[in-house]
Amino acid sequence: MIAKKIDVRLIFAMVGVAVIWGTTYLGIRIAVQTIPPWFVTAIRQSMASLILLIYLAKRKELIWISWEHAKRQFILSLLMIVVANGLTTVAEQHISSGLASLLNSLSPLLVFIGSVGIGIQKPSIKGITGVILGLMGIAFIFRHGLEDFLDPAYQQGIFMMALAVSGWSIGTIYIKKHTHKTPNIFLNLFYQFAFSALVQMALAFTFSGDTNPESWAFDSLLAVLYLGIFGSVLGFFCYHYVLKRVTAIQASILSYFNTIIAIFLGWLILNEEITIDLLYATALIITGVFITNYTKKEKI
Repeated sequence: MIAKKIDVRLIFAMVGVAVIWGTTYLGIRIAVQTIPPWFVTAIRQSMASLILLIYLAKRKELIWISWEHAKRQFILSLLMIVVANGLTTVAEQHISSGLASLLNSLSPLLVFIGSVGIGIQKPSIKGITGVILGLMGIAFIFRHGLEDFLDPAYQQGIFMMALAVSGWSIGTIYIKKHTHKTPNIFLNLFYQFAFSALVQMALAFTFSGDTNPESWAFDSLLAVLYLGIFGSVLGFFCYHYVLKRVTAIQASILSYFNTIIAIFLGWLILNEEITIDLLYATALIITGVFITNYTKKEKI
């Protein structure tokens, strides 16, 4: 029996996705308190584009890709940054960061169904069981606050999040299906961020062109800075790296950890109580992740 070698880089990338994107919900919530959401995401992606531009130029890797390749990057940018990230930012004007994280955690279910539907993921009992356990864990976290879904004040946010989750799920499946065609992650991300920055800046001036930058709080500006460097550049790099090495459903189930981290930050920063329900949820979520990712060692 030969034990499978541990992929340390993959482990760090998965931890990076869980931790970084778990903190971005809080960052977005702070940013949109004084900065219009489309400006938040437009500035965020512009910063990410500039960082990657400097990095690629210094390494002499800033090259034009074919129109066919560019088309794929623009599709991903539209789905995962303009729609998913942009609408999540808009939604957090109307709903809490915890609720946004909860709704986002539904993406593994959509990814699983979509992946099976187009034939890149085989249906399995353990996969279905893992997703169900994860969703049960999410329900435990919010079971005393589910009435918020019926509150009219949350309806717009929930609708935006539904569109955001759909865009992210479709983008996740698309990345997995075309993984062999994306050899340079940073170059691909540069084109994705640059395209999304242009689109989102146009949306920002369309919907919030009369905003006064002097009213933007320093805390909100710091949050945008964090979102641009960590949430976009480092977070998306880790996510793309993970998708090249595990199935789409295994990668998307990391969103469960994002929710746990978002709740933890609420306790750490806002002094919110950690209840027994949260402990039950943690057990269910970790079990769901383990079941979905577990594979038996091959015997030789």
